[in-house]
Amino acid sequence: MANTTAVYARIDTNLKNDAEGILSQLGISPSSAIQMFYSQIVLKNGMPFDLRIPSSRPAPVSAKTKDQLDAELQKGIDSIQAGRVYSADEVDELLTKEFGI
Repeated sequence: MANTTAVYARIDTNLKNDAEGILSQLGISPSSAIQMFYSQIVLKNGMPFDLRIPSSRPAPVSAKTKDQLDAELQKGIDSIQAGRVYSADEVDELLTKEFGI
């Protein structure tokens, strides 16, 4: 049998319940999930995800006034007319880099 040790952590009750509900649906025990997480830390020699302060997210269209929306649309039209166009892959890369989406 493998040499094991206990890990104790205090986390928000709702977060724990939500996460364990998802893990249950995946057929993964909390202990297995923690083992996977620690394994990824060792494999990546650090956290297995980006740790950074998120940049501001763009405001949703529904939060803009008609004038603000018209101004944003005009920027897009001006950009296209000036030949500043991007492929879908370039846009995806920029959104991922800047906003993590």
